[in-house]
Amino acid sequence: MLPLVLSASALLTIYWMLVAVMVIGVIGAIVPALPGIALVALAILIWALVAGFTQSTVIPLVVAIVLLLVSIGIDFLAGYLGAKYAGASQWGQIGAIVGLILGLLGLLPTLPIGGPIGPIVGIIFGSVAGAAIGEFLYRRDVVQAVKAAIGIVVGSVVGKLLQFVLALVTLVVFLVRTWPYAS
Repeated sequence: MLPLVLSASALLTIYWMLVAVMVIGVIGAIVPALPGIALVALAILIWALVAGFTQSTVIPLVVAIVLLLVSIGIDFLAGYLGAKYAGASQWGQIGAIVGLILGLLGLLPTLPIGGPIGPIVGIIFGSVAGAAIGEFLYRRDVVQAVKAAIGIVVGSVVGKLLQFVLALVTLVVFLVRTWPYAS
């Protein structure tokens, strides 16, 4: 595929705009409600289309796709392992998901923290409360409900941190392979 015919300044502008999108994707890997490594992979795909599928664009694209798939696996596996380690049932896992959604949408009782950090606190609080409620409804044991809630949250946090690392690695590979376009 031939690269688009654009001026050097237009290519440079597009390059740095896509890098900015990738940085948002790296942040989104740990912040709920923002797209993560998928956004990084999409930006790399757009750069490959703009610059032409050369060796310097294909390698970061392949890395992005592989790490995106690994990230999806980590997302499912981390929460599951955290729940399994803590002895949570499916009720606790479903409760955590419901709580996460309610916290994200702001449908929980008003928390004393507002601004941009409010939804993040709502998501964490919602996940913990949802997991504890779901587990309590299933087992009727408060201690097990709290233990399951903490296990699910710890697993999710570890998963998010791993996704952040994968997104950051993808961004670094892209920058290293495409740096000549930026200089």
